Amino acid sequence: MEDNTKNLENSNNSERIGNAEEECFETIIGLETHVELSTRTKMFCGCRLSFGEKPNSNTCPVCLGHPGSLPVVNKKAVEYAMKIALALNCRINKHTIFHRKNYFYPDMTKNYQISQFNLPIGIGGYVDVNMGDYTRRVGITRVHMEEDAGKLVHSGTTGRISEADYSIGDFNRAGTPLIEIVTEPEIKSPLEAKQYMITLRNILLYLDVSDCSMEEGSLRCDANISVKLKDSEKLGTRAEIKNLNSFKFIQKALEFEVSRHISVINSGKKVIQQTRHYDDKTQSTKALRSKEEAHDYRYFPDPDLVPIDIDESWIEKIRDSIPELPNQKEKRYRDKFGLSDYDSSLLSGDFGISDYFEKALKAYDANPKGICNWLMGDFSAFLNKDQISINDSKIRPEHLAGLVKLIDDGKISSKIAKSVFEEMYFKGSDPDEIIKEKGLEQISDEGELESIVEEAIKNNPDAVSQYRAGKVKAIGFIVGQVMQKTKGKANPALVNEIIIKKLS
Repeated sequence: MEDNTKNLENSNNSERIGNAEEECFETIIGLETHVELSTRTKMFCGCRLSFGEKPNSNTCPVCLGHPGSLPVVNKKAVEYAMKIALALNCRINKHTIFHRKNYFYPDMTKNYQISQFNLPIGIGGYVDVNMGDYTRRVGITRVHMEEDAGKLVHSGTTGRISEADYSIGDFNRAGTPLIEIVTEPEIKSPLEAKQYMITLRNILLYLDVSDCSMEEGSLRCDANISVKLKDSEKLGTRAEIKNLNSFKFIQKALEFEVSRHISVINSGKKVIQQTRHYDDKTQSTKALRSKEEAHDYRYFPDPDLVPIDIDESWIEKIRDSIPELPNQKEKRYRDKFGLSDYDSSLLSGDFGISDYFEKALKAYDANPKGICNWLMGDFSAFLNKDQISINDSKIRPEHLAGLVKLIDDGKISSKIAKSVFEEMYFKGSDPDEIIKEKGLEQISDEGELESIVEEAIKNNPDAVSQYRAGKVKAIGFIVGQVMQKTKGKANPALVNEIIIKKLS
């Protein structure tokens, strides 16, 4: 088996591919996403779902496939699957069945996987992916249910199967309810693929059907990619990249494959149909096995499981349970709160931030834009620097709302608010308590400020002369002197008003 990676490593070939040549090619990508559902128990047995527990501690004869054990379908998993399919604009198959997908691999004790074949639960949907200056509609071929396999732990320094001395099996994951979402080959770039996955994950989080943790493997993706000349109707030979578990890796792996395919084609060689693995250390893909022919899984209906018939009333019940989804929330933020397209898109485009925003609004709904500005500005900057999610922040939503209200009420200035926010971020303190403790409340007493303003005017005759000569900006120097005297606690708008009155 030839590994075409070496063609990309040839510097002459890499340098020979310029932007002009790449523009002659069209990229075609299709994604298969596996989603572990957050039900309480497994797909066909009563074992509870677990992560990170003692190996093989949550197993039973059913999920291990012991002779004579009989599976029973988890109704909640079926309803979650219906909810996902409907949210992705799919049509629900009212008659659906489970099949046995037959193959041998050490992580599958039964030597078959219970899955769906020609009658998946959802078909023919789509997802609209916002790419900023355009929207890519990605067709959803099918949404089907299956059970997850076990997990192989490869012993070695890297944990990769190719470098392991031996592997051991942990079957706690075996039988976990799994949804596979298959797209049409309508994604045109690695960036679109990444954004599709971000959009899909956000929808799933809104539905509350999975924790979508890519680090823990509850959301993972296989990518099929090929390139062809734009003026050619013949599709290129595809490669499949397995088990991509981060948005960054999805984009990087596909970018590498685009360059690799183009390099192979330009060198006069043929792209070999392969299954490949992405190595984040080298930021390249490596061949795992050739895939010249499709596998014969010998699908047949599972004789131990009855068909599932879904009537219209059940579909409507599930449809009614679907919450407000990101695109609907984005529209509401624009229409109800007057937020910009940019702000609305960013807020609704991240489930954690959107949920935080909603909770803050419950505490103080008079200034949605003010809360949004903190979330999109200082708050996001701190979170990005520490590489944590908003759910891991010490600042409670009602405390952020309280900070905005303090500014709106004129109790603190925007400048002081920044130092209060830092204290909130690092200690999780209530803003009112911080202000009282540090004596930061804004001075808005006109009588108190007048004496300080008069002193500033008296001590800065040059600035006064410049202002009276028509240089309006000179007033800023006097305001600065007052702020310095009050250690930033003076109400700047009121100070400005008093100065103008005095100098007039």
